[in-house]
Amino acid sequence: MIGYAFMGKAHSNAWRNVASYFDVRAFEQKVLVGRDAAGVAEAAGKYGWAESATDWRTVIERDDIDIVDICAPGWLHAEIAIAALEAGKHVLLEKPLANTLAEAEAMTAAAQAARAAGVQSMVGFNYRRVPALALAKELIAEGRLGAVRHVRAAYLQDWLADETAPMTWRLKKETAGSGALGDIASHAIDQVLFLLGDQVTEVSGRTHTFTTHRPGAAGLEEVTVDDAAWATLSLASGAIASVEVSRVATGRKNSLKLEIYGEKGALLFDLENLNELGFLDATAPAREQGFRRILVNEPEHPYLEAWWP
Repeated sequence: MIGYAFMGKAHSNAWRNVASYFDVRAFEQKVLVGRDAAGVAEAAGKYGWAESATDWRTVIERDDIDIVDICAPGWLHAEIAIAALEAGKHVLLEKPLANTLAEAEAMTAAAQAARAAGVQSMVGFNYRRVPALALAKELIAEGRLGAVRHVRAAYLQDWLADETAPMTWRLKKETAGSGALGDIASHAIDQVLFLLGDQVTEVSGRTHTFTTHRPGAAGLEEVTVDDAAWATLSLASGAIASVEVSRVATGRKNSLKLEIYGEKGALLFDLENLNELGFLDATAPAREQGFRRILVNEPEHPYLEAWWP
């Protein structure tokens, strides 16, 4: 695994415990890679890795490595992922896929070529596996909503609402590629397309940076990515989706909200209440209609065999 900050810690926990919850073989955590030798060695011991290293190029060429998990910042994704795929390693990659369209296209081409040789790759859109969202997908696929007409998706956080929050690599275009657009709109858009099984045919949108400078090591530094973004998506099915994302939405900690409206029903979801799904059946008699709360923690619900109460 490459990278050992927040996402590296989360992924390490997943690799260490996945066999306890799902019917898969336990994985051997071979090597944790990072730039700082002392820091990555400490993290390797803490997170259950057998070894640590600072040169990812050497690691991906090893015969005892089967999977490369990339938790490094976005500007490193393309080079590492393409090299790993060409070395015949399966690749798990954090989102956003890349910092530029050209990088994303090159990575896609490499993944398609590798797939022909049996090498798998995927982006970590983990919200697809939230039981309530998996149930929503099942209900849509079963036709319980009929033809979906429009969707509202909003992913709102407030960790940058304070104008004195310090500069980080996530606020610089050369390292992050984009702001809220790549960081959290990637999740919101993925949910729209995944739940509906749809594709975007047309898009219009805008981005905005509310705080243009933030305190850095040598004084105020310019923020070169967006704080928030808005978009309207036309989908191949004929549905329309609106997407709103922000990292300056005061009071919202990690609110991914989805509203899906069809001719025969509707669904509501909010990640801040992740075990609940709102469902309205518009085919019921009018006097009985209304959103009802489904508490998604029954054995019949998706992924509940892996639920840890």
